[in-house]
Amino acid sequence: MQTNPEKHQATRRITLLSVVVNTVLGVAKIVVGWIVGSAALIADGIHSFSDLVTDGFVLAASHYGHQGPDHDHHYGHGRIETLATLFLGSVLIFVAGGIVWSSLDRLLANAEIPPPGLWAILLTMLALLAKEWLFHVTRRVARRIGSKMLEANAWHHRSDVLSTGVVTVALIGSQFGATWIDTLAAVIVGLMVGKVGWDLLWESGRELVDTALPLATQEEMRRVAMSVPGVEGIHDLRTRQSAGHTMLDLHVVVPPRISVSEGHEIGNEVSRRLRNAFPALTDLTFHVDPEDDAGEGDPSRFPGLPLRPEVEAALARRWEALDVWPEIREMELHYLEGAVTVVICLDEESPRDSQEEARRLEATARDIDWLSRVEVRRLAGTPWVPGAG
Repeated sequence: MQTNPEKHQATRRITLLSVVVNTVLGVAKIVVGWIVGSAALIADGIHSFSDLVTDGFVLAASHYGHQGPDHDHHYGHGRIETLATLFLGSVLIFVAGGIVWSSLDRLLANAEIPPPGLWAILLTMLALLAKEWLFHVTRRVARRIGSKMLEANAWHHRSDVLSTGVVTVALIGSQFGATWIDTLAAVIVGLMVGKVGWDLLWESGRELVDTALPLATQEEMRRVAMSVPGVEGIHDLRTRQSAGHTMLDLHVVVPPRISVSEGHEIGNEVSRRLRNAFPALTDLTFHVDPEDDAGEGDPSRFPGLPLRPEVEAALARRWEALDVWPEIREMELHYLEGAVTVVICLDEESPRDSQEEARRLEATARDIDWLSRVEVRRLAGTPWVPGAG
């Protein structure tokens, strides 16, 4: 997998800046909230610490993506991040439940809540401005390096602006005597923390069960693949995700009589165009088909047709007594529609009638059930040797 050191470093720098800002804000909110007795401010501080979870995921994804697969992890280390996301999402939901429970208990007990004071209000306003600034800086870097993951983290910062705005309103209300607003705001922020945890659980759970990309994205992938010259069809297109990376398997139908190398190069071009169109695509496997066998099941589970050694042996027993046998220079085999078409290549100067020889050879081997038809054409080259491939 190709890596981009500049992109990795840019992601690391902006995310470490986010870590510093979230740590400072989280500590300040919890300390000041504890001093002034504001449950909403403490809850928002915990919310700020929960942002460190997202920052950690961004750092981990950038780190593992930069490393690439190894001998024990052929598809990379993305699933490790997914498992960590499941665990941390569960922790966030547990923390959110504790915030909501304690806040409701405080509300029902009619606990006395003193006015928060001017410093607490100023702190929340400062936090709001800091997170809005972090949103713009992170989104600018994300667009410059083309990182969807970093852009998603930027919008996470914007969601924090909303929660801090709720707390600011609550503190102002408490300052003027409406102390119940503080408890209500703590419940709202707790629910926000719980939503972050649920989103992490949901997305990581979808990854673990190999949920496919949206149908619209799959159709766009199919359209890109079909745009390659020589592609006659696409089927069995399958997608899955891991730590923000996309993995794709697909079958590419090409003309049945082209060479193996041409069919493989057509598949390579399909791979190139898909990777250019979908930058998150890090693992792509294509299978070249000479005909569309969609819906017919895995061919390895059914009886197969004979390979070249068995075909040559069966035909030799029937054709070696014919006068055309020594003139055969090549034998091509085409496995199509559940049978074998045999193409016999004679010397280009042979006086034989191709259609007549094809009928004669086919009639001599009519007892072979896997033989579809025999074709004869002319070719310059060295004499054909049975068993030489």
